[in-house]
Amino acid sequence: MDFLNSMDISQSGLSSQRQRMNLVSMNLSHMNTTRTPDGGPYRRKVPIFETAPYFSGARGTRPRLDGELQDVQVREVMEDRRDFKLVFDPAHPDADEFGYVLMPNINVVQEMVDMVSAKRSYEANITAATAAQSMAVKSLELLRG
Repeated sequence: MDFLNSMDISQSGLSSQRQRMNLVSMNLSHMNTTRTPDGGPYRRKVPIFETAPYFSGARGTRPRLDGELQDVQVREVMEDRRDFKLVFDPAHPDADEFGYVLMPNINVVQEMVDMVSAKRSYEANITAATAAQSMAVKSLELLRG
């Protein structure tokens, strides 16, 4: 595996975690949205990650390794199918005849845990890319010397 392959794989992890962070942000921003174009409250969105075979750049060749290298990508974004929260608020415009409002199925604590997890994964991918870059620079210095 050359240094560019490892940086490409780290980049796929960075991209996937950025998408995850975007979904967390979107979920938090819609935690009080009771009306959507589809009707009803906003549903929490979650990313589904999957591995994909890694092909090195434009060459389209599979690197020679004992095991296969794989990228990570967001396969799809799914809606959380858990029940909505039922909140008593008779003054709310979307309240039913008994004064209850259906609120999004978003748990702030769960979103914050997802945010911290995405941040840690992002940092780990940056560390791996930085290490590959440092190894490449050291190799060039050896060749130049």
